[in-house]
Amino acid sequence: VARGYLNRPELTEEKFVDSPFDAGERLYRTGDLARWMEDGNVDFIGRIDNQAKIRGYRIETGEIESQLLRVEGVREAVVLVRSDANGQKALCAYYTTDGELTAADLKRAISSELPGYMIPSYFVELERLPLTPNGKIDRKALPAPEGGASAGREYVAPRTELEAKLVAIWQDVLGPVTIGVTDNFFDLGGHSLRATTLVSKVHKELSVDLPLRDVFRHSTIEAMAEAISQLERQEHLSIPVLDKRDYYPLSSVQKRLYIQQQMEGAELSYNMSGMTVLVGRLERNQFEAALKGLIARHEILRTGFEMVDGEPVQRIYPDLKFAVEYTKATESETKSIVDGFVRVFDLERPPLLRVGLVEWEAERHLLMLDIHHIVTDGMSMGIFVEELLRLYNGETLEPLRIQYKEFAAWQQSEPVKERLKRQEAYWLDVLEGELPTLELPTDFVRSAARSFEGDVLPFSIDKQMTDSLQRIADENGATLYMVLLAAYSILLSKYSGQEDFIVGTPVSGRTHADLEPLIGMFVNTLAIRHYPSGEKTFLAYLNEVKETMLGAYDHQDYPFEELVKKLQAPRDQSRNPIFDVMFALETKEDNVQSFGDIKIESYPETHTVSQFDLTLVISLLDEGMNGQFEYATKLFTLNLIDNFAQDLLVIITQICEQPSVLLKDISLNGQSEQEQDVLEAIDIIF
Repeated sequence: VARGYLNRPELTEEKFVDSPFDAGERLYRTGDLARWMEDGNVDFIGRIDNQAKIRGYRIETGEIESQLLRVEGVREAVVLVRSDANGQKALCAYYTTDGELTAADLKRAISSELPGYMIPSYFVELERLPLTPNGKIDRKALPAPEGGASAGREYVAPRTELEAKLVAIWQDVLGPVTIGVTDNFFDLGGHSLRATTLVSKVHKELSVDLPLRDVFRHSTIEAMAEAISQLERQEHLSIPVLDKRDYYPLSSVQKRLYIQQQMEGAELSYNMSGMTVLVGRLERNQFEAALKGLIARHEILRTGFEMVDGEPVQRIYPDLKFAVEYTKATESETKSIVDGFVRVFDLERPPLLRVGLVEWEAERHLLMLDIHHIVTDGMSMGIFVEELLRLYNGETLEPLRIQYKEFAAWQQSEPVKERLKRQEAYWLDVLEGELPTLELPTDFVRSAARSFEGDVLPFSIDKQMTDSLQRIADENGATLYMVLLAAYSILLSKYSGQEDFIVGTPVSGRTHADLEPLIGMFVNTLAIRHYPSGEKTFLAYLNEVKETMLGAYDHQDYPFEELVKKLQAPRDQSRNPIFDVMFALETKEDNVQSFGDIKIESYPETHTVSQFDLTLVISLLDEGMNGQFEYATKLFTLNLIDNFAQDLLVIITQICEQPSVLLKDISLNGQSEQEQDVLEAIDIIF
C-alpha cells in the first residue's frame, strides 16, 4: 500500500507494523475493528476510533451497533456517547426498523449478548438516519435523546435535592446508566459488594449511617430517600493522616497473615499469582515505567515486615530497586519458567511483588505476576491493573490522601474500637455454644498438622440456569450470591448429614469511603452459620440465609482475628479456626479482558495451594457462570470433588424447577438413596 507517512515517523511506527506471519513483511493498521467467525469469514464491527470510555469502562460502540443490527427488524443502528445536563456521559442508540420494535424489546435482545455497562441508556427510533453528502451516517446531525428517547423502562426524574444526590451516588457505584427514582438498585446491576460501597458513599456524602439491610428493604431512590430522611445526621470523619515514623502497626488481618506465614508448609500459601497472555504491541520500557510509578504511588508496595520489641510492624521504604524479569522463549519452553517464577517472599525485603514477561513473539507475551497477600487483595488487584493501564497510557493520577498505614492505625483508634465492640456482641450471639465442626467425607485420613497442598476442579453453570437462579433471587428480595450460598450449604449438608455448620465468606473490608482507591489487604472473613433442616422449603431456607447475611453485612467490620480470640475455641492444628470451607462470588467487574489496545487471553495455571479443606468460587460471566472447587489434595481425590460439582448442579437444577421443594426431598444425582450411601461412607472414614 505504502511505505509510511511522509515526515511523520511516529505515525508511521504506529500504523505500519511488522507482520507476525511473514518475516520482513509489513502490515498496515486500518483502524477497522473485526473478528474471525467460525466459518472463516471476517465480521466487521466498526472503527477503533469509535471507542469510548465511560466511568472507567472502555467501550467499542461498533460492537453495540453490531449486536443491534442482529436484532430481527432493525434496519440501521448507530451508537453515540452523549453528555447530559450534568456532564454525565451515557450511551445513546439510534435505530430504524422495518416493523414495530420498542426500546424494551431492543434492550432485552442485546442484554443477553453484552455486559450491563454496554447497554445504552437511551434508545431513539428515527424514520431514517441522517447522511453526509458522500453517503455516510452524519453522527453530528443525530438529535439529542431528550423527548424521543426511552431507556427501556419508565423514567421518573428526581423531584427533591436528596433524590438528586442519591442518583449521583448510585451512578458513581453502578456506572454509566440513567437512573430514575423508581428504578431498583439490584435490577441495575447492584449486588452485595456494590451495596457495601453504596452505604459508605452515602455516609460520606449525606452524613447518615444507612444500614446495609436498608439497601435491600428500600432499593429504589424514592424509598431510600424516605428512609434516609428519618435517620439522624452523623458527621463523616475522614481517616486521619499519620506523622512520619520509622515503622507503623499492622492491621488485624496483616498480623494474622504474618504469623501464619511462619507456619511450616505455609510459605507459598499466601502468594497471589496470576498468568495472562498479552496479544498486541507492548512497549516494554513504558510498561516497566508504569509499574515503577505504581510502586511509587502506593506505599504498601514498598513495605516490609519485621519484629520490633516482640511485635510485628511494617516499615515503608522511600525507594527501592525493582525490575521486570524478562525472558525470551517459545511457548513450549515456558512451563519451566512459570514453575520457577512463584517463589517464597522474604517479608522483610520489599517489594513483596514480582513481575515477569516472557516474549514468545513480537506481539505476544506471557505476563506473570506474583504478590504476597499481606499487601494486596482481590479488589486491590483490580485497582492495580486499572492504574497500571492508566499510567501506561500516560495519564496523571490524582494523588492519594492517605495510604494503607493510616488504615492500620485508624482500625486501632478508640472510635473504631467502640464501634467494633458493639459489633462483637452480634457475633458472639450467633456463634454461641459449642461450635460445630463440618465433617465431610474424605478419601484420606486427616493428618495431625494442616497441609496447604491443593488443586482445583473447574465446572460451568449455563446461562439458562443462571437466569433461573437470578429470577429466584429477584422474586424473593435476595441476591444471586445468597441463592448460590444456600445451594452450596445444602450440598454440604447432604454430604455431611449435618444441619448445623459454619461456612466462611470474604467481604471487601472497605466500609469507609476513604479506602476505595487504596491497594492493600482489607478483606475480612465472615463466619456464616447455617441450619439447613430437611423440613424447611428452599424458599424458607433462602429467606433465612438472606436474613443471616444481612445481619452479617451490618456487622462486617469486626475482624475475624478478634472473633477467633474471643470465642476461645479449642485449637486443632489439623484444621482452620471456626470453619474449614469457604464460598466466594466474583462479579464481572473483577474480570479484566483488555489492557488498552492489548488483548488479554487466559493461560492455564498449575494450582498447588489450598488454604481450606474446600472452597467454592463462582465467577459471573456474560454467558452464565464458571465455578471452581479448590480442595486440599491431602483429603480429597479429584473423583470425589467431581462428585461434589456434579451434585451441586443437580441441586441447582431441582431448585430452579421447584423453588418450594423441601430440603429433605432434594436428592443427589437424582437418587435420594445416595444420601444414605454418603452417611455410611462417613461412618467408615470417621
